[in-house]
Amino acid sequence: MLLLMFAGWVNRHQLDVIEYLQEENRVLKERMGGRRLRFTDAERRRLARKAQALGRKALHELETLVTPDTLLRWYRELVASKWNYSHRRGPGRPRVMKTIVELILQMALENPSWGYTRIRGALANLGHQVGRGTIANILRDNGIEPAPERDAHPRWSTFLRARWECLAATDFLSVEVCTMRGLVTQYVLFFINIASRSVHVAGISPYPDNSWMTQIARNITDADDGFLRGTRYLILDRDSKYSDEFCNVLVREGVHVVRLPPRSPNLNAFAERFVRSIKEECLHRMIFFGQASLRSAITQYMSHYQEERNHQGIENRLLRPLRTVGEPHARVKRRQRLGGMLSYYYREAA
Repeated sequence: MLLLMFAGWVNRHQLDVIEYLQEENRVLKERMGGRRLRFTDAERRRLARKAQALGRKALHELETLVTPDTLLRWYRELVASKWNYSHRRGPGRPRVMKTIVELILQMALENPSWGYTRIRGALANLGHQVGRGTIANILRDNGIEPAPERDAHPRWSTFLRARWECLAATDFLSVEVCTMRGLVTQYVLFFINIASRSVHVAGISPYPDNSWMTQIARNITDADDGFLRGTRYLILDRDSKYSDEFCNVLVREGVHVVRLPPRSPNLNAFAERFVRSIKEECLHRMIFFGQASLRSAITQYMSHYQEERNHQGIENRLLRPLRTVGEPHARVKRRQRLGGMLSYYYREAA
């Protein structure tokens, strides 16, 4: 009799515990508001083992956080993971080294007519043994077509680089200068070589009339030191300051004038980029009193631009490096222009 009474008490106690846990699960579900509860893999394994022992019928009677079907599916996946032998698997086929991938892409882009076999041979010359299939996969993954299609459709960058050596552009930039008569607009005429990015300031004048422009044309086409020596095409906009006499002098010297469509500054992007650079780095930071002060500032900036400023368009290099890189332990010195507005750092020569 005592044993039966004890067993009944234990059974009632277990039922009370189960009812409490069920009610706790209901409250938790209500607080979640229908949101999905995320379990870790370790939590899924623990719940799956317990669910298998109870069975589907008992799980349906309980207010579980997860549906019985989900708990049993987790258990089936737990059993299947025992037999997949994932712990015995190796790392797989190694990836192609990054340096080899970069070499393949470089060769394909620089030599549009090279096929897989030609690239493979060039790699073998460098000591890399790579299969044709590997080369084909690397080019395909990087969006590069095979040799016949790649050679038939040259890139715009390749097309332009082949002609940059004979291209130049010109433009005006205006600066307001303080004088005794008030503000006077000074027009700065410059020319830029597209290939080298070098810039030549041809003149500064408040009145760039026909005679002034014609003389500028003679100066820049001089056979000895003219900036446009060897230039075949000059890009310019439709500004009326580019007079017919100015263009005629250029044509006589073998420079073909290319006039841009109206309101198309993007077609003269290299010249427009120089205008932005000189204004942001110099002209917009200063107040000029007379043309002499403007000319002095532009002279200082042009020295900095040509010799001390790194240019992103040519791989962040200097146009005309005057100094070699000193020893690593040498003292670092700073050259200042325009009161420290422009700075250049270099190592002191030994």
